[in-house]
Amino acid sequence: MKKTHIYAHRGSKGTHPENTMAAFREAVRLGVDGIELDVHLSKDGELVVIHDETVDRTTDGTGQVKDLTLSQLKKLDAGSWFSKEFQSETIPTLKEILQLLQGTNILLNVEIKNDVIQYVGIEEKVLKDLEEYAYKDKAIISSFNHYSVRKIKQLDPEIQTAILFVEILVEPWKYAASIGASALHVYIPIAYTEMSREAERNNYPVRVWTVNDEVEMKKLIEMNIDTIMTDFPQKAMQIRNQS
Repeated sequence: MKKTHIYAHRGSKGTHPENTMAAFREAVRLGVDGIELDVHLSKDGELVVIHDETVDRTTDGTGQVKDLTLSQLKKLDAGSWFSKEFQSETIPTLKEILQLLQGTNILLNVEIKNDVIQYVGIEEKVLKDLEEYAYKDKAIISSFNHYSVRKIKQLDPEIQTAILFVEILVEPWKYAASIGASALHVYIPIAYTEMSREAERNNYPVRVWTVNDEVEMKKLIEMNIDTIMTDFPQKAMQIRNQS
């Protein structure tokens, strides 16, 4: 029987500042199956790894990512908000993560964050970086913006894609197939529904975010769900290994 995959959500976010090299290095050290991260575009068109549209929550700066150049973003402290020991952490680029992952077999789930701000050309840039680092066959591109998912598939029919959603939908795998997506990334309550069971019977993997409760981890692993994304990958891996 296949084992549930464990993805580090924004890196090892529970123990390190999210979406920083420290969080991703920890995920690599743990030997996770996958890493999930978020990308936005800087003012000068660089792919940067950060969750929010603004830098306010996770750095010592303020303002929208789209209004700051890469060099301005790089000057911000992206670790101290979490703990003083991480004060040297900065906002990484997608390229830096791809460099870190060279020589590993870790799957990389790139979430394109353009459901609030429409970043022109972000899909092409993501594909270009994956190509440059020979990581396309180990990548999954997801988004809440399903036009982006469809565009990715039109640009590169081979790449794996997934749709993000938070509702109980009727036969979402059929809809996903219509735009070229090959997996469903769902909010925890959706994972327990008959819809999710049916999706997996139709060979549509269900990947669940964000699973941090140990009881929930155990339940989902026992259900043999395809993937859980968690801020505490070490804890999830221990639970999986005991199952």
